[in-house]
Amino acid sequence: MAAAKPVMVRAGEREVRVSSPDRVIYEATETTGEVTKLMVAEYFASVEDGLMRALRDRPTALERWTSGVRPGMKLATGPQDRNADAFYQKRVPKGAPDYLETATITFPSGRTADEICPTEIAVPVWCAHMGTLTFHPWPVRRADVDHPDELRIDLDPQPGTGFADAVRVAGVARELLADLGMTGFAKTSGNRGIHVYVRIEPQWDFAAVRHAAIAFGRELEKRDDGVTTAWWKEERGTRIFVDFNQNTRDRTIASAYSLRPIAGAPVSTPLSWDELATLDSPTGLNLFTVPERLASDGDPWATIDDVHHSLQPLLDLWDEHPVELNFPPDHPKMPGEPPRVQPSKKVESHWDEDGNRIEG
Repeated sequence: MAAAKPVMVRAGEREVRVSSPDRVIYEATETTGEVTKLMVAEYFASVEDGLMRALRDRPTALERWTSGVRPGMKLATGPQDRNADAFYQKRVPKGAPDYLETATITFPSGRTADEICPTEIAVPVWCAHMGTLTFHPWPVRRADVDHPDELRIDLDPQPGTGFADAVRVAGVARELLADLGMTGFAKTSGNRGIHVYVRIEPQWDFAAVRHAAIAFGRELEKRDDGVTTAWWKEERGTRIFVDFNQNTRDRTIASAYSLRPIAGAPVSTPLSWDELATLDSPTGLNLFTVPERLASDGDPWATIDDVHHSLQPLLDLWDEHPVELNFPPDHPKMPGEPPRVQPSKKVESHWDEDGNRIEG
């Protein structure tokens, strides 16, 4: 059968060419229909208001599933995954249109790269043409790529917990933020978790924002015994993990209104706090339902940029207990960081305070 001809998709003031429009990206499920590449492009165009609020002027990595989403497919997370089915694109792909703008970011290694920096909806639609399902924006704007304007609180359910537990903890997080004089905005992760974002003044570097996230997680632990900031999985138990390292340089979270590579084409969906409190399952928030929801009710995050908070209340909490926690394994070793070895495998006498093994 001959391949379908490319289709032009209206995206703002532009027409964007989408090749292989009939390629199946998501297979049909019991509750959702089949999703083609054209439908993905049209979806991004239809959620312009919310998606561009999440992406505009932010350096953005792309999560590309060029062959679609199928059971058993794998996303490459490092050089060892060369045969994976999907991958992260951190540099501008070849063949980018001339209207696509960029931002230069610096990785923890000191290397730099030009990443896509969306300024109009035609850019995400073109990214759909390139097989992108999920956008991973940095928590910074192009004008200042070293000082985040977002604190990101990632509530990650561990085995034995679920979405309902994440919803409960999100409610406690909201109360804690209010006590600190901050306003948080919640969204589903597109899977079982919850993300809470707080706009902050872009005055602090990544290290300070990460310390603020650690301090927030520790305070949350005090208010709910179903919360943990333990980095090692074996120590987390059946609790909700506050992934503080999502605030580390070059660590990103799926944006609001991104699709996730899970059957049914779920969407990482912004919600009002009242909606979240009564939501039993996020599965109904998907490519088929979210555009109509956004068109009829508007974006629950419409006011997120109205106020940028000071990070100082959280940094004051950090100063009360400035004990460093582990960084991600691909991040350079940092001063004061605990040894990078699982607690169950650690032999105190064989490791120095910098995490280096002592021979003999």
